[in-house]
Amino acid sequence: MTHDSVQRVTLYGILFCFATVSVQATRSKAKLYSISDEITNYLKSEHKPAGLAGFEPGDLAQDFRVKTLDGEFVYPLQKNANSSVIIHAFTNKSAFLECLWTSNASLSDLVQYLPETAEVLFLSLDDSAPLDALWMREQVYRAATFRGKEILSRLHFSPIPVYALGNWIPRVLYSWGCGGLNCGIAQVLFTSPEWKMPVVSKRLNARYDWLNGYWEPKSYSLVDAGNGCEPKTAAAGAVAWVSEGGCSFYTKIKTMADSKAVGVLVYALPGNPIQDMNCDAEECATPLSIPASMLHMEPAVVQALLMRKPVNVSFQVTPSPNFFIAINQQGELAEMGWFLYPTFRFLSWQAQWFDFFEDLVGRLKRPAVVVPVLDDALMQGKAGAQAVVQLPSALQEYDTLELDAALSCPGRRDETCAHWDHTVQLLVCCERFSPYCDLELGRWITAFHRGTGRWLTDVSPLLPLLSSDRCALTMKTVPWAMPWIASLNLRFSHSNRSGNSSEMLRPFKLTSLYNGGTFDKDYNRRFQEIKFIIPVSAKKVELYAVITGHGSDENECGEFCVTSHYFLVNNMYNNSLTFESAGSALGCALRVGEGAVPNEHGTWLYGRGGWCDGLQVDPWRVDITPQLDMGGSNTILYFGLYDGQDPNPVKDPGLSREVLWRFVQGKARQGKARQGKVLAWASTSPHWRMQPWASAWRPRRPRERREGQNHLISSLEPATPYHLATEGSSGDTVTTLQDKVQNIISW
Repeated sequence: MTHDSVQRVTLYGILFCFATVSVQATRSKAKLYSISDEITNYLKSEHKPAGLAGFEPGDLAQDFRVKTLDGEFVYPLQKNANSSVIIHAFTNKSAFLECLWTSNASLSDLVQYLPETAEVLFLSLDDSAPLDALWMREQVYRAATFRGKEILSRLHFSPIPVYALGNWIPRVLYSWGCGGLNCGIAQVLFTSPEWKMPVVSKRLNARYDWLNGYWEPKSYSLVDAGNGCEPKTAAAGAVAWVSEGGCSFYTKIKTMADSKAVGVLVYALPGNPIQDMNCDAEECATPLSIPASMLHMEPAVVQALLMRKPVNVSFQVTPSPNFFIAINQQGELAEMGWFLYPTFRFLSWQAQWFDFFEDLVGRLKRPAVVVPVLDDALMQGKAGAQAVVQLPSALQEYDTLELDAALSCPGRRDETCAHWDHTVQLLVCCERFSPYCDLELGRWITAFHRGTGRWLTDVSPLLPLLSSDRCALTMKTVPWAMPWIASLNLRFSHSNRSGNSSEMLRPFKLTSLYNGGTFDKDYNRRFQEIKFIIPVSAKKVELYAVITGHGSDENECGEFCVTSHYFLVNNMYNNSLTFESAGSALGCALRVGEGAVPNEHGTWLYGRGGWCDGLQVDPWRVDITPQLDMGGSNTILYFGLYDGQDPNPVKDPGLSREVLWRFVQGKARQGKARQGKVLAWASTSPHWRMQPWASAWRPRRPRERREGQNHLISSLEPATPYHLATEGSSGDTVTTLQDKVQNIISW
């Protein structure tokens, strides 16, 4: 959940006009005037950790060779040279890694989802490396028996322990370390007056987004509770020691919670591996507030409890080398982020992101006039990162504008990154006293504690906002956010359309339409039908919207609820946008291939209302030309629904942040394409509210979507370039929203 507005949902929308113009190449050289250089240079010199020279993320990986069970792994790759390399160091001391390698679902994810452009080198940190290599290979072979055998040629198992490799890999594994969720060695410490030495056992906590309880840094009393499937009054105030089997993990933990236990330790029966304790289906709807972990049975603990001897338990995490490091296609060392639960899917997501970045590098090599705006500039506080730039002199010759944006951290490792997700806006002002000053040109959401994000966003419809030769740009987020290092280039180019360039369409006029607001029972009463006329020179009219939902009411709107947004043109044509993936368990994880930063240090996996952590907010464009009377008057009406109805939250309504424009494309004379401006703009001040620390990182687990449930989405609607897009009052006599819905359904 972004901390920008916890109890409100924000909806943005934009409307533009385009005209055809002859587009020609230009050799104009852009100049950059930055006002943040001094602060940025200070940050670089004073606030970045010294690190390990030559072995930090972003440094080029040195050549190496490692003996494997099938020969030798050589880097740089001799075969599949355009592949990423992931290095995994296993240790049997980690319960998380044990589950990762014994879970059928986890191994299946490795076989099914690892991209063809990824090679994996498996190592062991233990003295048992030869046996570990054979065992890991057997586990993968078993998972690949009926599918995915091709993958075996890209998986390499070394019998040489990490401490004997004789290359730079151990240095990186040990120096980068492993901290945070499922990193390091999570352990349980048992003590008893009858013992001379404590008993230490590895543990795996229950799924992070299921149980809300945490083990406190203190000693607990341990009580034997059988298999945990029946109430145990003696467990009150103590940690329950229960065996696996007999009932589900959910039943055990709920039964012990009802028995007033303060936590649960589930031990695996002899010969069984540690499992990923999780809820299933409807079980997940019942909140449980006590912590629980799984571990192996400890004979000394069992014997002491049988003899009714006192046993105390406490919890610790022992630091360890890093379990995962990587080399991307550019040959650079890279961190792998957090694995939130034991599955190789996280490994695959990182590899998929490497593929995205490789493709992005190729896209950035395409011909374009590049205007540098920010180069590793500090983005923090109310001012954000600012620059004044000189635009190309022949700007009207280009019909494509792309934002090449990157957000990194003060240091080179993830540990220096800002913790929380926030909305980032790029504001542009080309005429200081114009009503179109400081309008949004782009929007992104920061990642949880990772700084590898880079995105290329097409905002071509906003070209008319660049109405002067010099423009001021500001990239900013909420003023209380931790610092980010921002980089930004404007890329001007020609589209790939074929045909006579004189017939190419270029945006020449923008008209503001509706803005978002509080997603409550009065949400749709704020919007009136808008009448507009299309300019004579227009050839094409589109809607352009940038929409995000934030906040959390009882329906989890607008961040995690599915909402729909409708733009009714001329009372006949319905243009709708629905955030189908909002609230889904992997809605944003499935967008890694589009640039979503993977393996963030937070709940990045869940689908959201029009946005994802660590990703740009994509504009929504709809060609409505066939729906319009190009020579007469037209109308448009917007409304947003939840579950097919007006939103009506009982408490804490969310906020819809929306920028809506109409843009028109048409044939225009050369040299006049830049004359059009935004004729109407109703700005919405963002509503920021800090999220409480505990609930911010751990929102409610996304529920399974109910049939017919909709998510808030604000659509783009065309507004006349000659009329202001205003908000209607609740007293206006207009057709009711329910009537409009009926018209849409019956049309």
